[in-house]
Amino acid sequence: MTARSKNHDWLALTVEAALEPDLPICDPHHHLWDQVTGRTASRYLIDEIVEDVSAGHNIVSTVFIECGAMFKQDGPEPMRPVGETEFVNGIAAMSAAGLYGKTRIAAGIIGTANLRLGDGVAAVLDAQIAAGGGRFRGIRLGAAWDPNDSVPSHRTKPGQGLLLRDDFRQGFAHLAPRKLTFEAWLYHHQIPDVTSLARAFPGTTIILNHFGGPLGIGPYAGRAERHLRGVAEVHQRARHLPERRRQARRDQHGDQRLRLARALPPAGKPGALPTPPGTTTSSPSRSSAPSGCMFESNFPVEQGELQLHGVVELLQAPDFRLFGGGPAPSCSTTPRPESIASSRRGQGETLPSRSS
Repeated sequence: MTARSKNHDWLALTVEAALEPDLPICDPHHHLWDQVTGRTASRYLIDEIVEDVSAGHNIVSTVFIECGAMFKQDGPEPMRPVGETEFVNGIAAMSAAGLYGKTRIAAGIIGTANLRLGDGVAAVLDAQIAAGGGRFRGIRLGAAWDPNDSVPSHRTKPGQGLLLRDDFRQGFAHLAPRKLTFEAWLYHHQIPDVTSLARAFPGTTIILNHFGGPLGIGPYAGRAERHLRGVAEVHQRARHLPERRRQARRDQHGDQRLRLARALPPAGKPGALPTPPGTTTSSPSRSSAPSGCMFESNFPVEQGELQLHGVVELLQAPDFRLFGGGPAPSCSTTPRPESIASSRRGQGETLPSRSS
């Protein structure tokens, strides 16, 4: 039986028809978990995500992003995250059997590994690849950190300058030989760190999560316009970097940490969400070509504010079109320009092999 989120009845107050129900979409960033009581949705497994992706849009595949779910409880500490990949690959196998609809859930899997192990992380990466059953595509290791106590750091407590550490970079060097990508999750003032990382490893594809995490709490409260300008400027300076792609979520201005009190869930249309004066919803995205950007649902995290159906509607708006690509993109999370064109003809790509 499908588990209901704590705000299910409120979300159901807004009902919309799909804008382009035939357009093939790959959701490149979502999570799966169970018994996470602090979230709006304490359970988000195959039944829950299938209900969300089947609400009217043509979501043909998804990519799972690590969230600390189902780590092993015993064995060597560095190997325990492999349990998450085993868990997700099981859900992906259920989906691939065709009993849960046409969407291929977790067609790509992004797990985690402690890259600070240096050369010692090689065995962990190989174990992750094996556990993924051909679906494992890369690593995310959260670097989100801020010196102010009112701004939560990532659950792994990365500290300042994780991406600049020698031991981290020694481990990072093991990604490219395995055709693995890196998902960078950090705050806006840390974007120069990931820029430095991209310059040092031009052969590794880096996906910048959530447009670099613009903050809107603590010392950053009430300064959205100023900080968005700064984020856009950093994105502009980094345009030349190879294999660097950005993920857009529906609420960039304050990250998930800015919440707004509303009587009804916002509709998925331009103007549904407030925009700070002097900015536009797509301000950071305008510093990159569409081939360098992608949309993500970040579900079920964003379920606190919006239905997944509404998220898709909002990001399909003419002023913020980042969709494209068929079942799965070229780096397992990002559509190529040609795949965007082919999707307009209804000819989506298939998921590439790990070596592609």
